[in-house]
Amino acid sequence: MAKDFYGDLRLGILGGGQLGRMLIQEAINFNVNIHVLDPDPNAPCKKLCNQFEVGSLSDFETVYNFGKDLDMITIEIEKVNVDALEALEDEGVLVYPQSRVIRLIQDKGLQKQFFKQNDIPTSAFQFVSNKDGLMNCQIPLPYIQKLRKDGYDGKGVKKISSQADFATAFDEPSIVEELVPFEKEIAVIVARNDKGDMATFPMVEMEFNPQANLVEFLISPSTYSFDIQTKAESIAKKIANDLQIVGLLAVEMFLTEDGDILVNELAPRPHNSGHQTIEGNYTSQFAQHLRAIFNLPLGNTESRSNAIMVNLLGEEGYEGLAKYEGIQEALAMDGVYIHLYGKKYTKPFRKMGHVCIVNPDRSLAIENARKIQQLIKVIA
Repeated sequence: MAKDFYGDLRLGILGGGQLGRMLIQEAINFNVNIHVLDPDPNAPCKKLCNQFEVGSLSDFETVYNFGKDLDMITIEIEKVNVDALEALEDEGVLVYPQSRVIRLIQDKGLQKQFFKQNDIPTSAFQFVSNKDGLMNCQIPLPYIQKLRKDGYDGKGVKKISSQADFATAFDEPSIVEELVPFEKEIAVIVARNDKGDMATFPMVEMEFNPQANLVEFLISPSTYSFDIQTKAESIAKKIANDLQIVGLLAVEMFLTEDGDILVNELAPRPHNSGHQTIEGNYTSQFAQHLRAIFNLPLGNTESRSNAIMVNLLGEEGYEGLAKYEGIQEALAMDGVYIHLYGKKYTKPFRKMGHVCIVNPDRSLAIENARKIQQLIKVIA
């Protein structure tokens, strides 16, 4: 890196949502010069960065022109124009994670092929071009259909229980996955810098909102056996090393009823499964991402305390200017840290913020987090 990260180096972030916002909050401590591109003129990052630009993340010219005068680019969302990032890399702009990694992870089909080619445990799968292909699917019903591209935050995923569901199935290139009878959804975030140093955050346990298929409750650290946690962390490290990624990689996995671990999906960036690290770990996922892309020593990922993360999702039946109920009552409780994302408008299941609850007593931390879940509501 020709320039010191804390001086004249200009870092661009593709995406101006809450992940970018929290990355900037950490980057301020490093005195990093941040430029942001986002299609929303009122994106959460707008008021925090050095320079904010409104534009499409999927348009070649927009992404290329945004990045051509920058020193480094990172992402907070995978849905970006990879061709533009490749062109920028060819001209000497550092892109972390690398464009080839983003291209692979943008396509869930390529992800699955990568798992298979690298002996990474995952569920059985096959490709279909459209919903007619479901008629000849070799995976037994019920199964999961996922769009190969553009699925995120629970979108682009359908459970196909019987042939009656074929009519409403996705009619685009998809993967069909075996339905895994899992005991728990777990995740490990791993960081890797350009020197090849790696560090994993402790494995976490996740609960999903059944309607929106979004993480809404996360427990850190896990209390599963040392062997299971070590196995999950080893899988995450292997994937990061096989990809030769620079930056953060979130690895979402299923822990089956038989004790097996199957990789579900990857995210090459800070992730919902790491928000609790801001208060719960010695180094946050956002600080670690900056350390990794700047090729600095990676931070201590150990947990400082039990930390529970509750996602604040827009309530059903409300759409408009966001209002938050229960904030004062929540802040009257010990160990409660509220993060609002600066989104002016709410709609059902939109991620509007999160709360981290820390307590040396794990049971009490979980109990307080359940109270927060019921207490804070995002309405309009």
